[in-house]
Amino acid sequence: MTCHEGLVRLLAEEFARADASLRELESRAGKLGGTRLPRATCADMLAGRRFPKKAVMLAFLRACRVPEERLPEWERAWERVRVGRLPVTTEDAVRGGTAAAVPGEVGAAAGGVGSHGEALASGGDLSHGAPSKVVVATVLAAVVAAGVTAVVVIGLHRVDPPPRRTVVGRIVTDDGRAFGPGGWSRFTVRVSPANTGVRLIRRLDVGVPLQQATITVDGLPAGAWPPLLGDDVYKWRDQVVDLPPEVTAGRRSLTVVNTFASHNDGFNEFRYDVQHQVGGRWSTADTLDVGPAHTADEAAHDYRIEGEGWRGSQTFAYPPSKEDWTVR
Repeated sequence: MTCHEGLVRLLAEEFARADASLRELESRAGKLGGTRLPRATCADMLAGRRFPKKAVMLAFLRACRVPEERLPEWERAWERVRVGRLPVTTEDAVRGGTAAAVPGEVGAAAGGVGSHGEALASGGDLSHGAPSKVVVATVLAAVVAAGVTAVVVIGLHRVDPPPRRTVVGRIVTDDGRAFGPGGWSRFTVRVSPANTGVRLIRRLDVGVPLQQATITVDGLPAGAWPPLLGDDVYKWRDQVVDLPPEVTAGRRSLTVVNTFASHNDGFNEFRYDVQHQVGGRWSTADTLDVGPAHTADEAAHDYRIEGEGWRGSQTFAYPPSKEDWTVR
C-alpha cells in the first residue's frame, strides 16, 4: 500500500472492526493520554479529506484497539504514502512556469455565467503547467426562451502539454537499530595503518531530532555525534565525524563505541561507511550495514548493542539536492 486512498481504505476497515462511534474513539484516546483525537479530525481522515499526521493515525488505531505490535507496520505504510506525497520540482517550475486551473475547474477558468444566463467562453489555462490550446469548432447562438439568452459552445477540445519529468529526493529503504538512555553500540572496522585520518559516516533518521552520542576508539575519547535538527519530510541524512589522527594512526582496526548522550528519543544507526586518508587521498576503508536483515555483516564487524529500543526497516527520502545529503 503506497497511496493515500489505500491508507484511507485500511483505516476505514479498522474503524468498522472497532464497531465504535467517533465520540467513543475520542473518549478512548483521551483516556490513553498522548495525542488528542477530535471527532472532526477523525471524520476528515476517514473521508480522505485530510492526510493525517502520523501521531493522529496512531492515536486512532490505538483507540480502535489495534494491537501494539502491529503499529510499526502502520508507521511504515504511513511513511511510504508520505514519501509519495512529497513536494516535487518540475522542469516547468524551473523555467518559471506558473500554476493554473485544473481540468475540473473549466467553468471558473472560462469566466462562469453572466447575469442574464449567458455562458461566457474563453481560452483559459486548463493545464497543470503550460497553457492548453482550446479550439472552439462551432458556436451556435440565438436560442431565446422565457427571456433568457443562451450561447451554446460545442466542439471544445483540449490539447495536453507534453509530459514533464519530475525531480524528487532519493528514496531509500534500509533497516537499522536504535538505543536509548544508558545504551551503546560497538563495532570493529578495518583501516590502513598508513592512514593520516579516518572519518565515520552514519546513515540516520533525522525524523528523530537532536540525537547525541559520545565516541571512543579503542577506549580513547574520539569526539561525539553532534545533535541535528529534525526533518519530517526528508528524513535520511549521512552524518560525518572526523576522528582524531592520534587515535587512528598506525592501527589496522578500530573498535568504535557510541554511547548515548541525548536528552531526546533514541540514537539510531542504519549504516556506517568508514573512510581513511592514505597518501593524501580519501577512500572507503570499510562498511557496516546495521539492522536485523544484516546480522552476518554485524557479526563480521563484531557489532553489539546495549539498551536497544527499536529495530526495523524504514523507507524515507534524502533531500532533492545531493549536496544536502551529507551533514557534519
